[in-house]
Amino acid sequence: MAAPVALIQGASRGLGLEFCKHILKNKTPAAVIATCRDPDGAAELRGLVGRHPGRLTVLGLDVSREEDIRGAAERVREGFGRLDLIVNSSAMLHPSGKGETSLRDVTAQGIIATLTTNTVGPLVMAKYFAPLLQKGGGGFGAQLAEKARQHSGIIVNITAKVGSIGDNGLGGWYSYRMSKAALNMATRNLSIELGRSRPRVVCVSLHPGTVNTDLSRPYHRNVPQDKLFSAEHSVSRLMGIVDTLNMEKTGKAYNWDGTELPW
Repeated sequence: MAAPVALIQGASRGLGLEFCKHILKNKTPAAVIATCRDPDGAAELRGLVGRHPGRLTVLGLDVSREEDIRGAAERVREGFGRLDLIVNSSAMLHPSGKGETSLRDVTAQGIIATLTTNTVGPLVMAKYFAPLLQKGGGGFGAQLAEKARQHSGIIVNITAKVGSIGDNGLGGWYSYRMSKAALNMATRNLSIELGRSRPRVVCVSLHPGTVNTDLSRPYHRNVPQDKLFSAEHSVSRLMGIVDTLNMEKTGKAYNWDGTELPW
């Protein structure tokens, strides 16, 4: 059986970079394809290539540009022929770096930019990479005994608890909340369409908790110390969930601890 192949979108830093490290360390001999906007400026990612020769491939991909996604999918098809896992990791809180605290802060430009990266990008990724996931060998997740319910590949969209409509009791952060709520709907839609395909693809949204990354750092002051995770801890928990995924768990959102997150 060929080694599994994982693609991490948004891999130059934060959670994306940690997903690459985790899979390279713990999923031998899996191959990792890491995408980011500026591979030349991704020093840590380039260092990983040197430490894992032959297992890590870095591709330039700006998730806001459909032509970039289409081109990357073609390169993966030519170089690997299939995929077993995609993690859509890149995200922005807002172009300003701060979530809107009130309606006065909302701008059309800010909403469009946030939605483009956080929602449109992952959906367009699925459009071009789903055919490669349908050729996967099920190298990630847990296969069901019943062959008719087995999966070929997995799509993981990194969501956020603040994108849960049912859990929203504070308001604010219009662009980010809306983008993650819409991403959850995209995940649900994808799970239905790709759950009908032959072979099937598992699609889930995963909430990583509050992670010590550039995106959340301005808001750490109000986070209890035991609820602020390192990227390494968060990714370890998320990959623990990925290891349990099957077609019975598709189309849902899960917290870092495996509990289901309300839409």
